[in-house]
Amino acid sequence: MNYIGSKVKLSQWLKEEIEEFVGNDLSEKVFCDMFAGTGTVGRTFKRDVKRVISNDLEYYSYVLNKNYVENSTCIKDAQIYIDELNKLPLIDNGFIYTHYCKGSGSNREYFSDANGQKIDTIRTKIQEYKETQKIDDNTYYFLLASLVESADRVANTASVYGAFLKNLKPLALKELVLKPAHFEESQNKHIVYNKDSNELIHEISGDILYLDPPYNQRQYGANYHILNTITLYDNFEPQGKTGLRDYKRSSYAKKKRVHVSFEELIQNAQFKYIFLSYNNNGLMSKEDVKSIMSKYGKYSLSKKEYYGFNKIKTFEYLHVLEKKI
Repeated sequence: MNYIGSKVKLSQWLKEEIEEFVGNDLSEKVFCDMFAGTGTVGRTFKRDVKRVISNDLEYYSYVLNKNYVENSTCIKDAQIYIDELNKLPLIDNGFIYTHYCKGSGSNREYFSDANGQKIDTIRTKIQEYKETQKIDDNTYYFLLASLVESADRVANTASVYGAFLKNLKPLALKELVLKPAHFEESQNKHIVYNKDSNELIHEISGDILYLDPPYNQRQYGANYHILNTITLYDNFEPQGKTGLRDYKRSSYAKKKRVHVSFEELIQNAQFKYIFLSYNNNGLMSKEDVKSIMSKYGKYSLSKKEYYGFNKIKTFEYLHVLEKKI
């Protein structure tokens, strides 16, 4: 997925930097990816650590990480389910088609009519599988993650879902084909949460805490609301031109709250090593971050130049704290 703040390009650098401070043998370490997004960083450490704790406020992220991080053993009959879901006859008046496709009269065009109907068809069937106990939770999240990523490939947007394009772009005209969201198998058990980070921090502990909060005032719940709707598949009245749903607002995307929330998180963290990814365009300056983190132990800073989500050259700062616990 083309995702705001994605660490795909930086994951290997992050791993090298973290191992530089913590050591190369992570086999007995508990690693927490607190603002997990699509799960790139947690997945990078999945095979190397004793346990990954993954968390995100957004439900679509929870679904992706339940599959990519928490799923550790092979899904039985995975391809059979994928094939069956791809071949289903389309239903007519599902939620996505009704509210987010132009042919329904909604005046919204996040997907072509056929792809909106296919999303509804597959999502409804996955829920039926679960409710009739045809599949277990592992398979449920594997199939939901597969649907999220497959739907995202044919979305009629400029990468985020804050708005749809006026005309169907070439990729949106392609037929949605459900493709499996394959995950790495692992010998260890990992766990995924869908909670506010400043609440969860009181419930967990470990060795390495990796933080990648929102940098600016963009709210992920607004930018990716359609993905939440596909995964939750609940009944609500979409609002406004873009069909927005009610969403959780992160304090890390609020200029007046971010500093307080960040210090509370650091103060309450029961982790020896804390790493914060934050770029040079963030609400907090690197001086702000240094001032807060330095209160709680030994602080240092690394940085890397790269091309971000908007193809603009930027700097990623990795703030490091060896905390006094």
